[in-house]
Amino acid sequence: MTDERRPTSPGRRTLAIVSALLVAGLLATLAAVALARASEGEPVRSARGFSGPPSGSSATIWAVGDAAAPTEAAEEVARLVNAKPLDRFLYLGDVYEDGTRDEFDRHYAPLYGDIRDRTLPTPGNHDAESFDEGYAPFWSQVSDGPVPAHYAEQVAGWKIVSVNSEDGVDADGAQVRWLEGQMAGPGKCRLAFWHTPRYSAGKHGDSANVEALWSAVEGRATLLVNAHDHNMQRMRPREGTLALIAGSGGNGLYPVRDDDPRLAWGDDRHYGALRLRLEPGRADWSFVSAAGDELDSGTVRCDPE
Repeated sequence: MTDERRPTSPGRRTLAIVSALLVAGLLATLAAVALARASEGEPVRSARGFSGPPSGSSATIWAVGDAAAPTEAAEEVARLVNAKPLDRFLYLGDVYEDGTRDEFDRHYAPLYGDIRDRTLPTPGNHDAESFDEGYAPFWSQVSDGPVPAHYAEQVAGWKIVSVNSEDGVDADGAQVRWLEGQMAGPGKCRLAFWHTPRYSAGKHGDSANVEALWSAVEGRATLLVNAHDHNMQRMRPREGTLALIAGSGGNGLYPVRDDDPRLAWGDDRHYGALRLRLEPGRADWSFVSAAGDELDSGTVRCDPE
């Protein structure tokens, strides 16, 4: 038989050598970066955004905000959350006092760093000023890339949607249009969360600046979870949307106005967190004190998407 392979031209040989060198250099660089991160004590993570592996038919989720503070109460709430079964943790924002990288490292990481790879965060007002220096670089260690301003993932038959209430809240802005798209279509098994509530019977009261966010989810999401006011609140449902406030994470407590007619239940005496158990078509929720006592609970049902 005749070997009909053509001899490789000098130009092709040069290109192949250059390509091989470039690939080798890239691999060496990646290995060096990984080694450096590991030597600094920073875990090397695969790229995941804020989306973990495919979820099962049910999930346990804990949620709390205003919790990253150098207080004994914050430590007690963190022990509660870390000790319980947990598939996802919604951190509802605010690392005190100013959301700097140093404060993320000193006030947030010791409390919730061990569950960072299961955490879905959203920024609070205390994080906003130092967003690019604190929130973004801290969470980029989990996402292994730019931190999304807003994002969504599917968990146990529910769509969980994180929104930034501290920026991009104009009705005609990109984030609100994106949120409206996430709320479109059949079904209402959707859980939205952001930091600042539209309606609150607490110290901060109502926040008209997030009206566009509220309008996008009202009647389209079954659950809305917020923080900002340092207490626990269950508001009366509006158009089928139940709003729960869990800002009781440990940085002081704010009073609840019990006479607010929009309030179904409130607590300003206990630190604690919100527990959610999700499954297709249903969610069980409980406000739990730092001591582990169930303070208020209920069930909502929804049509799957």
